[in-house]
Amino acid sequence: MFGIDGKFYEIVSAIADLVILNLLFVLCSLPIFTIGASTTALFGVTKKMADNREGYIVRTYFKLFKENFKQATEIWLIYLVIGILLGFDFMMGNQAKDTLGVCMQGAAMILAIPYFLSLLYVFGVQSRFVNPVKDTIRYSFFMALRNMKCTIQMAILMILLVWANTTVLLVNFLTLVYGFGLMGYFFAAYYKKAFGKYLNPEENS
Repeated sequence: MFGIDGKFYEIVSAIADLVILNLLFVLCSLPIFTIGASTTALFGVTKKMADNREGYIVRTYFKLFKENFKQATEIWLIYLVIGILLGFDFMMGNQAKDTLGVCMQGAAMILAIPYFLSLLYVFGVQSRFVNPVKDTIRYSFFMALRNMKCTIQMAILMILLVWANTTVLLVNFLTLVYGFGLMGYFFAAYYKKAFGKYLNPEENS
């Protein structure tokens, strides 16, 4: 009975931590330009949670948010601008309705592949490695290609989350309550597997 109670407490505690972490992420992402730092802090905390050494969630989150703010924000703004340009290019091609329009759409879709693949990893790389912005982006794409099994699974999770939020109203509520935190927890497990070969055993534990 004591063992069951202990396990039940661990589950409840983990859910509570995810709810708190999710709230921190949502609030710190509201200015939009801070999404990069918020995501990096999210992945940093969920990595510690996955290793059962998260400590104080709020304190750790804001510590990582502050430490990564400048570079993570630069990375996020780069991806935001590129994403807007790709979206604009695709929409303009769709409106053109001619050969040039088809070429514009095709180019946008081709360029969107490395964009999306690197986006899956870039803030995970930022949370684990110390590199210049250019190298962080380059390594994130390299990680995506070298760990294609993890990349495909992460992409499926992202697509399912977006799809569910656009089709099921209840999912929107659940996402705001703990969805981002839970997604970060799953991604932390994938990052641990993908990054493990590039870290010392102590760094990956």
